[in-house]
Amino acid sequence: MIQRRLLFLSTLLLGIVGSNALHFYLDANEKRCFIEELPTDTVVEGHYRALEWSEQDQVYAEDPNLGIWVEVDEMESGHNVVKTKGPSDGRFTFTSHEAGDHSICLSTNYTSWFSSTHIRLYLDVVVGSTKADADHDRSHVSELASKVRDLNQKLEDINREQQYQRQREADFRNLSEATNSRAVWYSLAQIIVLVATCTWQLRHLKRFFEDRKMR
Repeated sequence: MIQRRLLFLSTLLLGIVGSNALHFYLDANEKRCFIEELPTDTVVEGHYRALEWSEQDQVYAEDPNLGIWVEVDEMESGHNVVKTKGPSDGRFTFTSHEAGDHSICLSTNYTSWFSSTHIRLYLDVVVGSTKADADHDRSHVSELASKVRDLNQKLEDINREQQYQRQREADFRNLSEATNSRAVWYSLAQIIVLVATCTWQLRHLKRFFEDRKMR
C-alpha cells in the first residue's frame, strides 16, 4: 500500500519538473536563443542533436564535421554561465547562480558567410535536479528508499520554486508600497500648494477691499 502511494506521488511530482522538447531549423552563421526563467540553484540539463541537409540524398543526416556552440548567459547581470562547443549530438548542464531569465543560445561551428548549409536541430531541456547515479549502491539501497530519495529531490525543486515566487511577490509588494508612498506625498504637496494659493488670494482680496474702503 505504501509503495502504491509513493508511486502515485512520484508520478504527480514528475510533471512539476520542467521539460521542453522541440526542434527548429538553423542556417550557417545563425544563432538561435531561448529564454528560460529559473530560480536560484536550479540544475538545467539540455540534450541536442543536429542533422545537416544532404543535397545528394535529399535528407537530413548526421555530419561528423558539424559542431554546436552552446552559450548560456544570465540576462540581468550579463554573466556567462556556459560557453562550450560540442559534437552534433551532445549534452550540456549548468546550475543557475541567480534567479531570473537565462538566455540559452545555440549556433553551428560553420563560419563561411556564403555557406548555404541547413541544419535541423533537436533540443530537449529539463529544468530541475537531475537524478543521482545510484548504480554503484543499488545493491545496498532498497527500491522503496530509492523512490523516497527521488521524492525528496522533487520536493527540493518545489521548495526552491516557491522561495523564488515568494521573493518575486515581496519585490512586487515593495514596489507597490513605494509607488503608493510617492502618490501620497504628491497629493500632500498638491494640498499644501492649494492651501497656500488660497491663503495668498484671500490676503490679496482683503488688502484690495481695505484700499477701496479707505478711498
